[in-house]
Amino acid sequence: MSKQCGFVAVIGRPSVGKSTLVNRLVGQKVSITSRRPQTTRHRIHGIAVVGEAQIVFVDTPGLHRAQGRAINRYMNRTALQAMSDVNAVVFMVEGTRWTDEDTAIVEHLSRTDAPVLLAINKVDRVDRKADLLAHITKIAPKFNFAAVIPLSAKNGSNLDALLAELVKRMPEGPWQFDEEQVTDRSERFLAAELVREKLIRSLGQELPYSTTVEIEKFEDEPGLARISAVIWVEKDGQKAIVIGSKGEGLKRIGTQAREDMEKMLGRKVFLELWVRVKDNWSDDERAMRSLGYSDGS
Repeated sequence: MSKQCGFVAVIGRPSVGKSTLVNRLVGQKVSITSRRPQTTRHRIHGIAVVGEAQIVFVDTPGLHRAQGRAINRYMNRTALQAMSDVNAVVFMVEGTRWTDEDTAIVEHLSRTDAPVLLAINKVDRVDRKADLLAHITKIAPKFNFAAVIPLSAKNGSNLDALLAELVKRMPEGPWQFDEEQVTDRSERFLAAELVREKLIRSLGQELPYSTTVEIEKFEDEPGLARISAVIWVEKDGQKAIVIGSKGEGLKRIGTQAREDMEKMLGRKVFLELWVRVKDNWSDDERAMRSLGYSDGS
């Protein structure tokens, strides 16, 4: 049987479970997750092998209507660009919910030539099967979907059906990545994302979108990685929130991030964290570029 390889964009509004799905399909954490919307900010490739097919999933920021700040516009551009030059699109929605943002995404779907599969996530939370079937009957005609697949990214139910539908649509050709590779992102990028995940999970309520993380140093020694990261905030008051009383907040974030980094890297990690202020960075295109937010990233 000949090899297949193709790219699949996973799109949807914020908090429908896109990153959880990609992590589950890849079998390893490549995208950070939290209950806060817009956790994913960059386009991230997660690589899965299904038999002779290599499927490269493109995890994307949630498409949303807010366009007020530069970072919102950047995330929307990143998500929409992911739909170009792919072999399939997975449009992810949540249970029996359908929102205006879902409707807006359907309008964007008409611009892609790739087949679009509708993935209805979190069906494990729907108590009555009849309610789910009625919802599918209602939303399926909204677009010419290639397939409609109810699933649960969290517990893994019906993911085989999604993969089977995707494999059918992957073109024949050589694999783009090594067999053991699970993402195209560097360890440096993933380390920064792990720190940001812990930030969001600890302080998402207080600082939902005002923080970002930059790795200043990543040095490898035998059995040890020395990493120095800067947490950027927009105001002095936010810096105090991140650091916390007697530095306890920053210590907790650092400990949690270091533990996850050691799992990811398979070696000990010495992690230093600093908190610095860059005024209004999330609404300054130039500042964002300096922190790694550029189109195509």
